[in-house]
Amino acid sequence: MIKKIKDSAEFLRNKGFSSSDIIVVLGTGLSSIINDMEIIREIEYEDIPDFPVSTVESHSSNLIECSMHNKKINILSGRFHYYEGYDFDKIVFPLRVLMHLGCKMLILSNAAGGVNHNYRNGDVMLIEDHINLMAGNPLRGANIEELGERFPLMKDAYSLKHRKHIIEIAAKLNIDINSGVYLALQGPSLETNAEYNMARIIGGDAVGMSTVPEVIAARHMNIDVLGFSIITNINNDENRDDASHNSVIENAKMAGVKLRTILNKFIEEVDL
Repeated sequence: MIKKIKDSAEFLRNKGFSSSDIIVVLGTGLSSIINDMEIIREIEYEDIPDFPVSTVESHSSNLIECSMHNKKINILSGRFHYYEGYDFDKIVFPLRVLMHLGCKMLILSNAAGGVNHNYRNGDVMLIEDHINLMAGNPLRGANIEELGERFPLMKDAYSLKHRKHIIEIAAKLNIDINSGVYLALQGPSLETNAEYNMARIIGGDAVGMSTVPEVIAARHMNIDVLGFSIITNINNDENRDDASHNSVIENAKMAGVKLRTILNKFIEEVDL
């Protein structure tokens, strides 16, 4: 695995890619943030050795190097999910390659179902913690010592410093933002009513099918993490929304405008 990571990283170096200040994984609803950035170069995943290719209709499959507010950003436009048939080490492979090139922090976003009774469609949730019910972990198996230690701490997986900064920015911009716990399941079938209730009872505020493997891989490599869930459908005792793929995309676009505004200011202000 480490040889494949190094080989892919070397391939990207030869194509002009290098270390970045920030890596951004574009989840559903956040693709428009690229419009705020200067694109330096890009390459399709299928042209990079050992990179998987997204099979989800709404996800592209491109690595994009950008500049924004005098910061260099590598963007993974298109992510990978366990439900697509990929093993966990394959899901996090592109991220490990970019982190091997060098970076200071990782920003992730996802579409999620809201189980907190106070949430509404189009809300943005700042992830303060997660619950992993995906029945897997990208660190399972022999540890890759060059990447990180065998038992990385996950107590503060999502940077408290950066979360405080995000809350301050949202307040200044008069944008409502929630903080909550993201619960990850395998998918791709959406959750039953009983499963949504379970998620809420055990401490989840939003439920989805991604993000957690990437966070684990990043913390294994000692990279700061910031994560967001866009609430695309509500599932609580009073409301069971239509969670069709089209409605998820539409709600994600609505919330994405708010998240794009917040992140634009965060990237401008953040001290790395």
